Amino acid sequence: MIQTSRRSFLAAGALAALAAGCAPLPASPVASSGGGEDAFLDDVQRRTFRFFWETSAGDNGLALDRWPTRSFVSIAATGFALTAFAIGAQRGFVDRPAAAARALRTLRFLAEAPQGDAPRGMTGHRGFFYHFLDPATGTRFEKTELSTIDTALLLAGALFAKGWFDRPEERAIGELADRIFDRVDWRWAMPRPPLIALGWHPETGFLTHDWVAYNEAMLLYVLALGARQSPAPEGSWSAWLAPAAGQWRAVEGIPHLPFPPLFGHQYSHIWVDFRGVRDSFCRAHDIDYFENSRRATLAQRAYAIRNPMGWTGYGADQWGLTACDGPADAELVIAGRKRSFRSYSARGPGEYDDGTIAPTAAGGSVPFAPEICIPALQAMAYRHGEALYGPLGFADSFNPSFADPALPARHGRVIPGKGWYDTDRLGIDQGPILAMIENHRSGLVWNVMRGDPVIARGLKRAGFTGGWLAGSAAA
Repeated sequence: MIQTSRRSFLAAGALAALAAGCAPLPASPVASSGGGEDAFLDDVQRRTFRFFWETSAGDNGLALDRWPTRSFVSIAATGFALTAFAIGAQRGFVDRPAAAARALRTLRFLAEAPQGDAPRGMTGHRGFFYHFLDPATGTRFEKTELSTIDTALLLAGALFAKGWFDRPEERAIGELADRIFDRVDWRWAMPRPPLIALGWHPETGFLTHDWVAYNEAMLLYVLALGARQSPAPEGSWSAWLAPAAGQWRAVEGIPHLPFPPLFGHQYSHIWVDFRGVRDSFCRAHDIDYFENSRRATLAQRAYAIRNPMGWTGYGADQWGLTACDGPADAELVIAGRKRSFRSYSARGPGEYDDGTIAPTAAGGSVPFAPEICIPALQAMAYRHGEALYGPLGFADSFNPSFADPALPARHGRVIPGKGWYDTDRLGIDQGPILAMIENHRSGLVWNVMRGDPVIARGLKRAGFTGGWLAGSAAA
């Protein structure tokens, strides 16, 4: 699962390194209500791309967890950055050779970085990577865990970069991506087979929990099943999915397989086109996972309209609960009512709700329900202006109920009468906005990844049939 506590850190001199070799992109004009939907989406994508382009410019090309708060590197955000570089070149935000050079720099560092079981000085072990890395050295940050899901997000970005940068002069990108992917020892990460463990520490060994039940680990298992080396056994998918039989229910009157924070319905879909392909669970419920994510998105909006907790600002064009920053870790009395708030936390209907809205919830769901997600993004950008929507895209989150400057905000800022606004952007939340808007507009990431034999083979070994997969030649 996404870590719910993040410490801020940056080694001395690393901030200066971010600017090395990377001139900032020209600022896009402030969005206005004119220009239409395409112009707005162009603007969102350009600004969000700038986040990755301008904050992953160090010698190693790795992406920071957040900005501008001083931060460690996130291996998952680096997977989103590799995806962003190609999208930026496709959209003409940067020249293709510049994007290729950035992808090559990142992949070369990851391929050559030290791996081993020593607790310090390593980037990863057995092909997997540590969740967070020191931005200056690219090695393990403090005692963070070796993360299987964060490695999967990185690998997906690497495979997409391989598929998109396909010109002869870009061949090294694909070679490095294959080298990084093929050395992952999936069987080693299964201490309780056929499930994959959440992670591992060199000091204490494997974490005690495995990836099981419907969540963002769909991508993890597809990659593990599709691997050429040390793949997961075919029973892994059914073991991971087994609890889903008891999870199906109606949320806000909409029946689907729920996962309260929307990121769980988004991450795997960034790189895997689940439209029209079905496994045994989908066939039993006459649904596919794309439609399931659409229903989850619709349920979130319906929840905001109903607004059972009476939070300020919730409504048809302002909604979205997922894992994100929040204003504070505190219980406070607001308007005579005791309220509980958190800083970074997973949020979702029925799980936790403190009035904090994350634009990535709607932005990362654009392909599922564009008719409600795009108007929500537009309304948030126009209503809140630069407090929420700046040169590097949407701030991570905001909370209209936390509107008194006297309240003890942990970070971000409170604008009197308007609410709390985060001042950070997070790579794992910016990434879905950029990539999923592109999938909605052109299908770019899906189309490239359909041609990757790892994805097709993984889906088939998981029992998926139908749709585009029927025409795939993957073994």
